[in-house]
Amino acid sequence: MKLSRLLVPLALAAASFAMATQASAADKFRIGYLRVMDDAQAITAYEGGLYKNHGLDVQLVEFQSGTDLIKAIVGGQLDTGVLGFTNAVSWASKGADLKVVGGAQRGYHALVVRDDSGINKVSDLKGHTLASQKEGSTADVVLKGVVLKDAGLAPTDLTILGVSPQVAVQSLVGKRVDAAFLFEPQATIAKLVAPTKQIYEIGEVWPFPCMVVITSGKTLQNRKADVWKSLDAQRDAIAMLQNKPEEAAKLIAPYFIANPTLKTLQHGDVPRDQVILTAIKSQTFSAELTAKDQSRMQEIANIMQASGSLKTRDGSHFNVQQIVDLDWQNARKL
Repeated sequence: MKLSRLLVPLALAAASFAMATQASAADKFRIGYLRVMDDAQAITAYEGGLYKNHGLDVQLVEFQSGTDLIKAIVGGQLDTGVLGFTNAVSWASKGADLKVVGGAQRGYHALVVRDDSGINKVSDLKGHTLASQKEGSTADVVLKGVVLKDAGLAPTDLTILGVSPQVAVQSLVGKRVDAAFLFEPQATIAKLVAPTKQIYEIGEVWPFPCMVVITSGKTLQNRKADVWKSLDAQRDAIAMLQNKPEEAAKLIAPYFIANPTLKTLQHGDVPRDQVILTAIKSQTFSAELTAKDQSRMQEIANIMQASGSLKTRDGSHFNVQQIVDLDWQNARKL
């Protein structure tokens, strides 16, 4: 009897602890990100304590692809995420209740080629092997629908491998591919560790909102104040990236380069902060989604629909405005 009487309060205490732990976890605001410079504001806001400054307890969750990240948002495992706009369009066309609530980064994708490949312009890619992102990703859509098309090439004119940015860099180093379509900081890293050169950057000729902040309609309804706090923190992080890039580089460099220095071909060991600083300065970060940005988003959706990769359930034209919520932007007068 004595043992049973002792076990009951212990069991109750354990149950109470479990419930408290679950509640604590539930209170955290979960933000998904990819380990690319396009998501630098999410990482900077976390490492710089900017989420905390806005009264938000954030759990930063890394994903290997935008596809996995958007699935977590749809499934309720994440509150928001910074990822490619095409992911929101694809899932929304299937009925997912998703909202694009803010901007992040505008369109940096560099075409980096090996010096010995003989490739000097985009049209020279014909017959070569190119490493890019997975099929259906934002990089894949603009590569096929804008970059190659403008150069008079069809996707079948070359071999395109859908891999992670890190594997793309390794493939350039190992001569497994002749070219790669890369985000930062992988583009900068590739130019430092392999005999390569950059021949094209889409943001210079066709700027577009590459990465945006996405949430679910349910999260926006239930945790609107927290969503807005996260956007405020990321806006502050963008200001740091733009105005204090050296400080931001120190905060986020370990996310991209494990060692304190990067061994390069021509410059020896380069401090990782310096490499990431170069990558930061190449970017155009923006928390705002301008009218031009929204027009580009519609163009991208149209490209996807024309290629057959985006199909609405009733066959109708997909209007991006149905998933864009600019209440935070309008309230902050961006």
